[in-house]
Amino acid sequence: MRPRDEPPGERGRERAADAIAEGVRGVGPGEIPARLCDVAVELLPVIGASVSLHSDGMPVQLGASSAQAAYVTEIQATLGDGPCQSAAESGTPVLARDLTAGQDVLRWPVFAQQATAVGVRAVYSMPLGNDTMCVGTLDLYRDTPGDLTDRDLRTARVMAGMMTVALMALPRVEEAGEPGDERWLSGLAIDHDQVYQATGMIMAQLGVGTDEALARLRAHAFAHALTAVDVARDVVEHRLRFDVD
Repeated sequence: MRPRDEPPGERGRERAADAIAEGVRGVGPGEIPARLCDVAVELLPVIGASVSLHSDGMPVQLGASSAQAAYVTEIQATLGDGPCQSAAESGTPVLARDLTAGQDVLRWPVFAQQATAVGVRAVYSMPLGNDTMCVGTLDLYRDTPGDLTDRDLRTARVMAGMMTVALMALPRVEEAGEPGDERWLSGLAIDHDQVYQATGMIMAQLGVGTDEALARLRAHAFAHALTAVDVARDVVEHRLRFDVD
């Protein structure tokens, strides 16, 4: 048997590809992101995984392997900060090896506090896309600090590549053929659109720019233990108004 830290090579990549293919066999487009997250947890020494699309700095979660993984992803969306945000901005993997101490805590202090409070102590964010464009991230969560081995990191890269291909192959809302396809895609679009509609409303209420309005929305969400989408929905449905201090 090969040592844990030995690079997987072609055989390892084939095994990962086979596991991915088996994991998504027979499922509809709406289930693919979550299924791929489940496969990532099976292949790698992590306790959770999630995948998000990123647009204008706001990640839209497509799927997660568990409620814990989904929650940590939402923390990053609400804060506008964290490894997944950094990976999306840089287009390169961001490895937060230890959220309990050291450099990673200094880089993302609030996120580190929130993540460790729910048992996540390391995050590995892999960009999805190509050399010129990052469309999202695959985020891997572990309950102990530490590095991924070379073998695990290469497997994570394979997973990110497969995830990118799968996401690019998903039908757009207007192209969806099966009834279930359109429901999940349009639901994501509604969440995303509500955030930007709410941002526009906050801009008008406070007389501020886009960045400030989105920051206010995120700050309110964090202060009240809500997600950015929750707050956006309240603003759009006129249950919440931002007034000038």
